[in-house]
Amino acid sequence: MMRSKTTTTAVLAAGMFALAGCSSSADHNSPKGTPDDTLVKVATRYQVAANSLDWRTACTLSTPGLRGGTVAQCAARNLPASSAGPSSRPTASPSAEPLRYADGSTPEPVESSTPTGPARGKTGPVRASDVISVPEDEDHPAGYGVLVTFTVTWPEQSPTTERRALRLVRDGGAWLIDQHEDVQDGDMGHGSPVRAALTRG
Repeated sequence: MMRSKTTTTAVLAAGMFALAGCSSSADHNSPKGTPDDTLVKVATRYQVAANSLDWRTACTLSTPGLRGGTVAQCAARNLPASSAGPSSRPTASPSAEPLRYADGSTPEPVESSTPTGPARGKTGPVRASDVISVPEDEDHPAGYGVLVTFTVTWPEQSPTTERRALRLVRDGGAWLIDQHEDVQDGDMGHGSPVRAALTRG
């Protein structure tokens, strides 16, 4: 009787070990279809740079088509050469050319003129998520879309949430931003707001 119980226990233990081994092997060999981690990191870094007006980094993370020239030209075009830093930035005038993203669109939050210099909303941490494949179109190759979300807080106002869709494509062995669009309220009603924003046309 004791021998039967011992044998049964051994068989069960062996079975559990075999199942655990199969599970471990399956997890280890599971296919990694999309480089989600890399895409999320690149998208986050790009948006953090754009929010911080670090145009050299943002332009470096953009495709040649998006930045419209070299990295240096893109950075100079977006941030006037006379701006040495936040503390020395001159007061904006109504006729001043607004700061723009690499493709010419205006970043959020935009600057507004004050007696002591331009005021900027304070942006919160950037969160990237919802990686999804996006098809090519007339202006952009196929790639992956990523949703980036962050808050903007203006003085004496409640925070607002900003959502942007970024298209990342493989270029020269690296993942770079080729398109960015604001995610509008109408996009949120689709199955994928990211794909809806990037293929809005």
